[in-house]
Amino acid sequence: MSEKTPPPQVWPTFAARDARAQIAFLTDVLGFVEVVSYAGDDGVVQHAELAGPAGGGVMMGQERPGAEGRATAAGSFTAYVVEPEASAIDALAERVRAADGAEVLRGPDDTDYGSHDVAIRDPEGNHWQFGTYPGAPRP
Repeated sequence: MSEKTPPPQVWPTFAARDARAQIAFLTDVLGFVEVVSYAGDDGVVQHAELAGPAGGGVMMGQERPGAEGRATAAGSFTAYVVEPEASAIDALAERVRAADGAEVLRGPDDTDYGSHDVAIRDPEGNHWQFGTYPGAPRP
């Protein structure tokens, strides 16, 4: 990563129909790390933070009455996640292929701008793209 490229400070947020299952997929298959999760007395995950495999992260919670408009609706989220190692992209694609309900949509392949990418759909229907392209250096 270039000295001028800042660490990620944007927290994409989304809801899940089954937050516990989504957290398990994100950690077991995609390589995220569960940093914290808060559940109500009923066990429903109200808020969770997951660190990305190579930095950044996402926030999420269970779809529930009264939480409308606080996050992207379940199944409609899209994110690009930087993974510096092409071999990690290939390994992730294999884990997705082996996971129930998930699907590799494209790749792994190399882009015309020098990234090694894979596009997937998670079991909730969200789209994720993992690639080696870290973004252009900032001026």
